Order: sequence, then C-alpha cells, then structure tokens
Amino acid sequence: MLCGSVDCMTITHAPDGYRCPMCDVVAGRYSEHNQPSDLVADRDTVFALVSPKWWPNNPGGVLVVPREHHENIYDIPRDVGHELWDLTQDIAVRMRETYGCSGITVRQHNEPDGNQDMWHLHIHVIPRHHGDNLYSLSDQASWHDADSRKTYADKLRGRRSDQGR
Repeated sequence: MLCGSVDCMTITHAPDGYRCPMCDVVAGRYSEHNQPSDLVADRDTVFALVSPKWWPNNPGGVLVVPREHHENIYDIPRDVGHELWDLTQDIAVRMRETYGCSGITVRQHNEPDGNQDMWHLHIHVIPRHHGDNLYSLSDQASWHDADSRKTYADKLRGRRSDQGR
C-alpha cells in the first residue's frame, strides 16, 4: 500500500522497545491504566474500553481499538476499519443514551504531528456537554482510577445500541 510516494506499512513512530498498552490488553496483561472492568464491548476484530484519561468536563470517554496491532490509519485492513467504525457508532449511541450528554466528539490521531501519542490505532469517543470547553482544556486531561472508570463502563455495557433493530 502506498501513501503518496511513501510505503505506509513501514511508517512507525513508536520508540525502540515500545510496549503497546493495547496489545497488552489483548494479551490479558493489565496495568493501573487498563483493567478488565474497563471493557465495554468486545467483537471479533475490535473492542472498546473506557479510557483511563479524561478531559475535565468530559468523563467516561471510550477508546475503540482494533485487536491486531496497527500503528495508524494508513494500513488498517478495510474489513477491520468497517468493524472499528461500526463499534464507534454503537458506543456513541450508547453514550448519548446513558450519559445524558448533549453531543459526541469522535477523534482519531495519526503520527506525532497529528497528536498521536499511543502507537496503536484507536478512536476516541468523547461525551460532550454545552460549554464543556473540550478544545481549550486539552492540556488538562488527567488519569482516572479503575473504580471511576468502572462506573462508566457499567453504564455502557448495560445498553447495546443495536438492541431491537
């Protein structure tokens, strides 16, 4: 696959010795930032979990992640991309129905200049509220413990947006 004149499959920005936190989750290895209780949805090629890091006025954001390691969007197989997007939509609908938020932001970052800082493709699904100032408070995101994350994961796990369809 070519990206302009650059072979996209060879692009990597992960530092030497990088231990991928999402590959750890897939392998069943957890840390203070990722626990089994964070899992919201699990599909064949993708999964979703409550993010360990939130913006001040946007608690309970979710990461939607492919199981296979793909650093960025450039080389993800189309079938995985479709399942990734389908689950992103499902999580957005669940979030809108259960969090009482008035909007949803979906973000995905590629490479350092695109603000990527975890070297495994993932999509952020962020609950939005009127006047939440998400973009002006981006530098104030903070880590949250497993108990805080579990509250949001439990809400989302209890509702599938495709029920009754």
